[in-house]
Amino acid sequence: MKIVVTQPVHPEILDLLAGHGEVTIGAMENAFDAEALMVFMPDLIDEDFLAMRPRLKVVSAALKGFDNFDVEACTRRGVWFTIVPDLLTEPTAELALALMLGLARNVAAGDALIRSGGFEGWRPVLYGTGLTGSTVGIIGYGKVGKALERMLGGFGCHVLHHDVDSGVPLGELLAASDFVLPLLPLTPETLHLLDRVTIAEMKPGAFLINVSRGSVVDEAAVADALVAGHLAGYAADVFEMEDWARADRPREISPRLLRLTDKTLFTPHLGSAVAKVRLEIERTAAFSIIDVLSGQKPRNAVNQID
Repeated sequence: MKIVVTQPVHPEILDLLAGHGEVTIGAMENAFDAEALMVFMPDLIDEDFLAMRPRLKVVSAALKGFDNFDVEACTRRGVWFTIVPDLLTEPTAELALALMLGLARNVAAGDALIRSGGFEGWRPVLYGTGLTGSTVGIIGYGKVGKALERMLGGFGCHVLHHDVDSGVPLGELLAASDFVLPLLPLTPETLHLLDRVTIAEMKPGAFLINVSRGSVVDEAAVADALVAGHLAGYAADVFEMEDWARADRPREISPRLLRLTDKTLFTPHLGSAVAKVRLEIERTAAFSIIDVLSGQKPRNAVNQID
């Protein structure tokens, strides 16, 4: 049996899979005869892709959010689709907290000042905003939202949350929060949830932090709000150009956002980039493949194959 892994993984994961088939690391587009795929964030699977790969039995995604993958098409084709539901929660919440602190306390600007050679000792510069005692609005109260709320408890924050069936109304959250964090999957309903209209409802001088999906936020609207001074800052680990399922996605990060270095803080999709966590994510995804190739129902299956 042929197993294709679309991105480099730890050697022990390749060894684990090698006991169950021929393992190849490479682009999924070339996996015409594969029985199993381990896929990652940059990959995209749709009906056309599946039609060209009739031997495929399982697509094991080493991730939690799966908006780039057509699960219904997998089900119609008799292909299992699995995810890793839990291991990304704590690292993602940690990074959200790091971005909140880094943005509000001017950490990147302070580092740049030191490296410029212009620092000669304390001066009254780069005064930021403290996190302690602030109001934090969490949009989407799933596992990451709950983990972040727990972490914020140490800062004495007042946490508001909004979800489809709980919490405060969205407008109330936006108007009251010093920090706003959308923690949502990308769906037609959440696409550009934070746009010109909803950003205008945010408290003047608030910070917006995005570690969920880039397209939950309208980057052009964010840039306008930063320039106008309505938003104090924007931090992101995810960007619209990464949302491959959007045919109209931008092909680059907004240049206007990148130029606003004094009001932004960006990381390159590091939400789960913790060494031991990545290994366990890969291992969990590998075991889903092994389950199917061994004739078992895979753990963490999103769909049901008769």
